[in-house]
Amino acid sequence: MGLLGLIAFLWTLQAIEIAFGVRSVPHLKDTPPANEPSLPKISILVAARDEAKKLPEALASFLALDYPDCEVVAVNDRSQDGTQNILDAAQRAHPNLKTVRIEALPEGWLGKPHALQQAYERSSGEWLVFTDADVYFAPDVLRRAIALALGNKWDHLTLLGRAEMFRFFEKITMTFFGFGFVIGTKPWQAHNPKSRGYLGVGAFQMVRRSSYAAMGTHQRLRMEVIDDMKLGKLMKEAGFSSGAARAGESVSVHWHDGVRNIVLGTTKNFFATSGFNVPRTLLRMFGLLLMCVFPVCALPFARGWPLALDLIAVALPMIAHGEAAREFGASRLWGLSLPVGALIFVWMLGRSMIVTLRQGGIDWRGTFYPLDKLRSGIV
Repeated sequence: MGLLGLIAFLWTLQAIEIAFGVRSVPHLKDTPPANEPSLPKISILVAARDEAKKLPEALASFLALDYPDCEVVAVNDRSQDGTQNILDAAQRAHPNLKTVRIEALPEGWLGKPHALQQAYERSSGEWLVFTDADVYFAPDVLRRAIALALGNKWDHLTLLGRAEMFRFFEKITMTFFGFGFVIGTKPWQAHNPKSRGYLGVGAFQMVRRSSYAAMGTHQRLRMEVIDDMKLGKLMKEAGFSSGAARAGESVSVHWHDGVRNIVLGTTKNFFATSGFNVPRTLLRMFGLLLMCVFPVCALPFARGWPLALDLIAVALPMIAHGEAAREFGASRLWGLSLPVGALIFVWMLGRSMIVTLRQGGIDWRGTFYPLDKLRSGIV
């Protein structure tokens, strides 16, 4: 009864914080698009590595944005497919597109941070938007985002977009990911200067150029696997103001096709979210099992007050999970899949740790990086 009571109590506190916290995160659609005659120039910076399948749609959305002064700087990071052909054809048709081709990776750099650094050095915007080569932007996203950033006097704005999901277990995994991301990052703390909380999402981060330069650019993130999150951390540590907003369908991405590809795609970076720390990773795995799986398993055996506490420990996270699913455009009923999603995530964390330790590092974008160098590059 004591353990169930503790879990119920912790979920009650978490549910209260989520309920009030999420309400304080603005929705982009509630911000009117900026229509001033003179708006600051924005550079969209994107790094592509073997993205011939998804790049055309993403690039088309970047180039079709309803913004008066916008350039796109796209970097081909050593691709072996048709990525360069796609960029060359688009550049001929769009004078506001700059392309950069990287043939070799310098020592001491991860591929993505290096590519984004190259994009920054060739950009000219007063504001920068870091994004990925598989992300779709709605036409008015820049007008609304710049209005929100300027209105709140933010130097750094992260947009929480929507993950497109198609298969059964893909939906279980991605809705749980959204739920866990909210709990783990607490987006409502990003704008609080008194909080150490920070946020950064690879799909959309808007940064004032002068603040980004003062922070140290991606030079500070040369060997950081989760560079998007750590960009938010460095901006806040440098004393610049940050904020977050919910973008809904204005920023969307189909991350990986099916749960198998999600597991394979996160092998390189899930262990990194724990700083490549084994005890910390094991503790996270145990916490997921205790908080999300154990209460469900205990239901058939609980009676009286333990049953009441167990029902609270089961219902509250499922409700919160359902709300996360709704943010992704899915039914709240996916909240019932909470324990299955938790088990998948335990497997993803464990697999990422085991594979990384077994091979002594990670393979990313066609390059192997030793674990000791990755640990020394953690921000």
